Amino acid sequence: MCGEPLVIAGTGKVALVTGASSGFGLLISLELAQAGYDVAAGLRRPEAAQELMTRAEQAGVAERIHRVRLDICDEEQIRAVALHLEQRFGRLDVLVNNAGEAVGGMVEEVPLSGWRRQMETNFFGTVSVTQHMLPLMRRTENSKIILMSSISGVVGFPGYGPYASSKFAIEGFGESLSLELMTFGMHVVLVQPGAYGTPIWNKSFGELEVKEGSPYSDMLKGVLDYSERTARGSGNPLEVAKLVARIASMSKPRFRYKLPQGTRITAWIKGLLPDRWFQQMIYRMLGRR
Repeated sequence: MCGEPLVIAGTGKVALVTGASSGFGLLISLELAQAGYDVAAGLRRPEAAQELMTRAEQAGVAERIHRVRLDICDEEQIRAVALHLEQRFGRLDVLVNNAGEAVGGMVEEVPLSGWRRQMETNFFGTVSVTQHMLPLMRRTENSKIILMSSISGVVGFPGYGPYASSKFAIEGFGESLSLELMTFGMHVVLVQPGAYGTPIWNKSFGELEVKEGSPYSDMLKGVLDYSERTARGSGNPLEVAKLVARIASMSKPRFRYKLPQGTRITAWIKGLLPDRWFQQMIYRMLGRR
């Protein structure tokens, strides 16, 4: 009937998406469900699933969204989800490691507890989920692990130190993991989005304040102004979700995907210019002279 959502028949394939309550994770879960996957939507707080389920109902795919409690920093919860997927589905075709947070601030001024929290979530949490899902995924033909990295895993901007460090770590993790899993016919893919308007930035950089008397106050102001400008001109996060759904269906995906075009250009320029020239370019972008 005209106006009703188009729903593709189920594929019999299963995906796990971490951090599915908002942002990329929510949109990726919906796109994979519309592509026919049974989607285990990992939620740190199950009560945060309202928007996901409302949109799944609107899209006609609510029966394919399976909410699971999953705090990626809680190994017992991770182990329980792995067991649940094995018992209920007996397979896991796609793992989207998306859950994370962004800790912002200047290197000298971010307390060590903030650095530890950043790495514990974005890096160690991702490693833990991957470790516990791999036994099931190795038994699933042509399974894929999609790691949500960032342009911050390519370029370390001032004020982004903790976040960039965690994403650079994900890049190295992905390179090693990809080689280790080739023998099983598995694919590891890094997705490197640029600036998109997702809640992760509001939760961190939106709370940052320029501290009076800080030796970095002028630079941090430039960083916050730049971040606000890029957020206003950011692309549609749905582009990222649709890309992830396409990668999930590919038989031979590339190892890295960058989007939008501005991100690809930034990475290309960094690879082309001498390091100090590129750093000076970033410095001037932030209003420094």
